[in-house]
Amino acid sequence: MKLSSLRPLLPMIALMLCAMTLAVHAHGRDGDDMVNIGHDSHLPPGQSADSVVSIFGNSSSEGNAGNVVSVLGNTNVTGTVTEAAVAVLGNVYIDGSVKGDAVAVLGNMTLGPHAEIGGNVVTVGGDLQRDPAAVVHGSEENIFSGLVGNIDWLHSWIQHCFLYLRPLAVAPGLSWAWSLALACLALYVGIALLFRAGITECVRTLETQPGRTILAAFITVLLTPLLLALLFVTIIGIAAVPFVVLGLFCAGLFGKAVTLAWLGGRVLGPRATGSMSHPAVAVLIGGAIVLLLYLVPVLGFLVYNLLGLIGLGAVVLTLILAFRSHRAVNGAGSNPAPAAATANQTAEPAQTTEPAQSATASATAASPPPAAAPSPITADLPRAGFWVRMAALLLDILLVGIATNFLNHIFHLHILLLAAYGAVMWKLRGTTVGGIVFDLQVVRLDGRAIDWETAVVRALGCFLSVAVAGLGFFWIAFDDAKQAWHDKIAGTVVVRVPKGRPLV
Repeated sequence: MKLSSLRPLLPMIALMLCAMTLAVHAHGRDGDDMVNIGHDSHLPPGQSADSVVSIFGNSSSEGNAGNVVSVLGNTNVTGTVTEAAVAVLGNVYIDGSVKGDAVAVLGNMTLGPHAEIGGNVVTVGGDLQRDPAAVVHGSEENIFSGLVGNIDWLHSWIQHCFLYLRPLAVAPGLSWAWSLALACLALYVGIALLFRAGITECVRTLETQPGRTILAAFITVLLTPLLLALLFVTIIGIAAVPFVVLGLFCAGLFGKAVTLAWLGGRVLGPRATGSMSHPAVAVLIGGAIVLLLYLVPVLGFLVYNLLGLIGLGAVVLTLILAFRSHRAVNGAGSNPAPAAATANQTAEPAQTTEPAQSATASATAASPPPAAAPSPITADLPRAGFWVRMAALLLDILLVGIATNFLNHIFHLHILLLAAYGAVMWKLRGTTVGGIVFDLQVVRLDGRAIDWETAVVRALGCFLSVAVAGLGFFWIAFDDAKQAWHDKIAGTVVVRVPKGRPLV
């Protein structure tokens, strides 16, 4: 596509700006301009207007008009247009005279037998249907042909739903919206069937800590753009952006199921027993109530956005609480009770004389008991899961990316620098900075120490784990041994070190 082919779009952009400006100052007819927002504009035969503009509506002209413009609507010209006929996200039908350009952006263009275009005919993302008797004095430009089909469904949703600030309505042309809503409800029910314990735990968090849930939601929404910006700035972190976005998307879906289960549970009450106590039943009942609320103007959009926001906060807060609980359990399990150490000491013989006992007690009091040697870090320790390893990796990516950004004039191979950083840290410390923060350590399955060969092979194996859309890392979540592909190649695992155990 040549740059010259975009020249006909310039009048369209100017007309759009003109339409927006007129819409701010007018509603209905204002002097020689006919402007409507959310309604159709029609110029009857024998009448004249400088502009016929509709935003969220259709524009038609049977008289004499300067410009005929539709934004999210169709443009129909059977009279005379002295300048241009434009439709953005709509179709254009011309069976009259247009002295200037005819433009359809993300819509189809149809020229009838009486159509005469003095300028160019441009379609972006749509198709051009031209009657053999139609006359075009300029050029015909068809950019990204066939990208969109009939978009009347979108116009119907805007007219009956968007303008009333609600997701659903009972109106013609909205069967697709109801099908989508029911499909989403079926998805949420499926999530509740597959993850009953997770849904129940998140609902409990929402009920017991509503304030912290809302706070977690707002913090997540505020920090997500900052995190994505940091990843983009560090350059190397761009590879982690799809994982962050995918994680937030999954958390949003799960959170929607949580809020529906909470709402349905409030309807069922605590007396629900048997199959009626299953979260899937609560999700189904809550979904039916929400679908009815979606029909109410203004309230429908409020309910839609609040459910998603609160659900996201419930999922994030539950994950944080579970992570803290897990760390607390590991920390408590790593501290042996002093009483047990005392009970294991060998008692003195009963025949020992009293002076000897006094001397032994004095010696014992003077010298502290020898400290127990810490247990070795081996593959028998609990394995680190997917999410904690991804959090540690994300921290390492940010650290290396920031350092690389400062040294950008020297180093350009950011991914190689990250791999070298990992190999060196694994060999010298058995972990990285991210691993130190989250109490993780890389160990060999055979119990030997990490050597240079193992560290380098593991670092090179990371390229394979990333190459196939990151599937090698996602493998951790499904593998029984919680190994990524590069772990299997190098014969290593990542374990959770008991809290308080020094890694440096």
